[in-house]
Amino acid sequence: MIERVRAILVTPDDTMLVIRRTRPGIPEYWVLPGGGVEPSDASREAALHREIHEEIAGKADIVRLLHTMESDDERQLFYLARITTWSFEDRTGPEFSAEGRGAYALEEIPLTVEGLDGIDLKPEEIAHVLRGAVSAGTLGVEASL
Repeated sequence: MIERVRAILVTPDDTMLVIRRTRPGIPEYWVLPGGGVEPSDASREAALHREIHEEIAGKADIVRLLHTMESDDERQLFYLARITTWSFEDRTGPEFSAEGRGAYALEEIPLTVEGLDGIDLKPEEIAHVLRGAVSAGTLGVEASL
């Protein structure tokens, strides 16, 4: 089974970092930073730290596992994390140099229901989970820090 890790990265300003994906012939959409767990990764958390470093040259403190999605051949784990430093210009992931992959733009959005409603966050299931947690006040990142 393929495992992927993604991060809900909350900034000191209580915004969330997302990546706007623009690909030829597809309406733009947003994703959370992350990617596949590799055999060389010591743990899922280590894979997430590697992916955050590759995609946004950032360092994050993982707060907790927030949500898991599973299908027949893939498991996605969504971690809540705090991030204080990042640099989109210094990203190193191999996907950024691949031809035909489209554009990756790092954006900060308000971590509010309105902020989430203003983007097409994929997968929809995590967007729904985040909307519910934000509106209920149960995201819990504030109490964990």
